[in-house]
Amino acid sequence: MDIISDGPTLVLHGDFDVRSTWQVRAAIYERLDSYDDDVVLDMTDVATIDATALRLLAVATRHAWLTGHHLTVRNPGPAVRRMAHLTHLAHAIEVERVAATA
Repeated sequence: MDIISDGPTLVLHGDFDVRSTWQVRAAIYERLDSYDDDVVLDMTDVATIDATALRLLAVATRHAWLTGHHLTVRNPGPAVRRMAHLTHLAHAIEVERVAATA
């Protein structure tokens, strides 16, 4: 898992699974503690995700909310959305809304 930081935005590349949750967790909580802005997790280049990683996102989303912030997931791919629904965690993760084009 590669993480690129662009201010309050974290861009993830690779497989987001139990092996990388500690790394992503540390990056998310560091951003939540360091910035007054909301944190965005860009998952455009995340190929796969497992239940442990989704639980991390759900807990971090709740933590952000409790501390007056938002953690928003941007561009989750089909595999990420499918796993979120299978694990019943889709409702616990805030996904960025994209305006539909006509």
